[in-house]
Amino acid sequence: MSPPAMAMTEDDARETEFQKGVKHLFENGVSKLPKKYVLPVSDRPNVDNEKPNAARSSLKLPIIDFAELEGPNRSQVLNSLSSACEEYGFFQVINHGIPIEVIRSMIDVSTRFFGLPYEERAKYMTSDMASPVRYGTSLNQSKDAVFCWRDFLKLVCHPLSDVLPHWPSSPMDFRELAATYAKETKYLFLRITEAILESLGLWGATQETTPEDDEIIKQFHDGSQLMVVNCFPPCPEPDLTLGMPPHSDYGFLTLLLQDEVEGLQIQYKGKWITIEPRANSFVVNVGDHLEIFSNGRYKSVLHRVFVNPAKPRLSVASLHSLPFNCMVGPSPKLVDEANPRRYKDTDFATFLEYISSCEPKKKNFLESRKLT
Repeated sequence: MSPPAMAMTEDDARETEFQKGVKHLFENGVSKLPKKYVLPVSDRPNVDNEKPNAARSSLKLPIIDFAELEGPNRSQVLNSLSSACEEYGFFQVINHGIPIEVIRSMIDVSTRFFGLPYEERAKYMTSDMASPVRYGTSLNQSKDAVFCWRDFLKLVCHPLSDVLPHWPSSPMDFRELAATYAKETKYLFLRITEAILESLGLWGATQETTPEDDEIIKQFHDGSQLMVVNCFPPCPEPDLTLGMPPHSDYGFLTLLLQDEVEGLQIQYKGKWITIEPRANSFVVNVGDHLEIFSNGRYKSVLHRVFVNPAKPRLSVASLHSLPFNCMVGPSPKLVDEANPRRYKDTDFATFLEYISSCEPKKKNFLESRKLT
């Protein structure tokens, strides 16, 4: 056999290994970061720190105490919510009403899923973006030139009764625990959304609500929900790669549950700032849809994930928006002469078409919807 053909098969074999994901690499004792994961120097995690050895800047996000929303301080909490969405695009929710047991069980059963033998996890691998369950690695493993150090399990959550039979049947309690978690986060999302609409002056106690206003809340009740369980195993050379590259979230709001390992960074005033994990809280961020809906008042902010050499990290992101077939555009009440319309209408089909045609780098999709 001629040497070039031989080299070809070796490359193919290596490529096949990468397609199996980073948990698989880690389990097989990888001690050096494969080239496939090495980012160009300019994209590496600490390139923007002037002093490479300086401690990472970290940030405590604005905290929204949900219990206070129900009490006499509601208007102050709404003001804090509004400024958090304008300045950071992120906030942390405490006293959210989701039982600690539900949260712990979700982290636990997800950890057990990623602990299953590769063959068991691989049953859910598919390149079909519309599949109700999808296991995979990196961002888009059929397109990414450089892979990121992350495996994921994506679960479509609406309508729950239709999708549940497709979810992993192993671990045995996975469906039950993940479904309970999905229902609880959906309910919390609806309550946060009501507060956000009220903070924009579009809905709530002080407002004369019109049938259109009630309609939007109803649409969110029937809205899309996608749960993404992310697994970031220890990485041999974490300075050369990322768990997730800079991106903004498609959708209206994302509710993120993290374990106690640091990893999430947001772009704030041009710098990457680490978000300190806080037990039993949710990190909530504004998605592209909310930026469009608020006509640019609330910001969908770039964020990324760094990895580390010692500790595995797990997170569960619950992405919520309007039903897939709904058009999203700026709320008519937020458009006037002083604030002209800044975005085109968009829907999920437009987004899917956009991401299948290119790598979803940074905020390109949102940029593509802006009116100049």
